[in-house]
Amino acid sequence: MKRKIAVPVENGIMTGHFGHAKLFALIEMEDDKIIKEEFLVPPPHDVGVLPAWLSNLGATDIVSGGMGQRAIQLFLNNNINVFVGVAQKPASELAVDLVLNRLEKGANYCDH
Repeated sequence: MKRKIAVPVENGIMTGHFGHAKLFALIEMEDDKIIKEEFLVPPPHDVGVLPAWLSNLGATDIVSGGMGQRAIQLFLNNNINVFVGVAQKPASELAVDLVLNRLEKGANYCDH
């Protein structure tokens, strides 16, 4: 199964809050193998911009440390699965963990 997993990153490691990320890793997976990994500069942050941008890029999932409820709903409205409360690790490790159903999630610490 093919998936495109978006992860907000800094120095290849997931950042704590997606809205302030200067880069996004977009990792294309086929089954449990990474077939493509690219790092993209997002458009300026504004309500609804990142979910639409990532949807247009074909993202199927987003992994983040924290995200507000409104943002979660916007991603879901763009057919992107949301995984929050994830510990900071390299984006590629998080993508593999996600497809192997071993992604460790905790509390979503974003309160806006």
